[in-house]
Amino acid sequence: MTARMKSPATYLPEVLSPMQALGQAPRGHGVPDETLELVHQRVSQINGCAWCLDFGARAARKAGMDVDKLAVLAGWPESPRFDDAERAALALAESVTRIADRSDRVPDDVWDEAVRHYDEEALAALVLHISMVNVYNRLNVTVRQVPGTFS
Repeated sequence: MTARMKSPATYLPEVLSPMQALGQAPRGHGVPDETLELVHQRVSQINGCAWCLDFGARAARKAGMDVDKLAVLAGWPESPRFDDAERAALALAESVTRIADRSDRVPDDVWDEAVRHYDEEALAALVLHISMVNVYNRLNVTVRQVPGTFS
């Protein structure tokens, strides 16, 4: 695979720094870092962003995440490795990422379960994180960023 171009954000210096800041902003606002890493990986799986999957797997391992948990992430609904709060975050991440797949884009039951585990600040962080991962995925998939090419 050959990249079509570098990440579009690298061509616009006024965009790159704020994007990086938005990517880090959800940390420390009530969602455990491990959950944010799981959400990053799941959204990137859904969107098929190999660059983000590679980057995220490295970040998760560096943070000490159980590699067996990462290995079963695509099957999280059937795996006992995830707690209820992680499940709520992953369900929300899937709904937000797949908004075009159904008329009830983020169903009330998905939202209500997330509310059960996260306060409004944490929900804001989680929704922002999910949205930013989707942005990164779309940028990297469009320009065919090659996994492992971190700059």
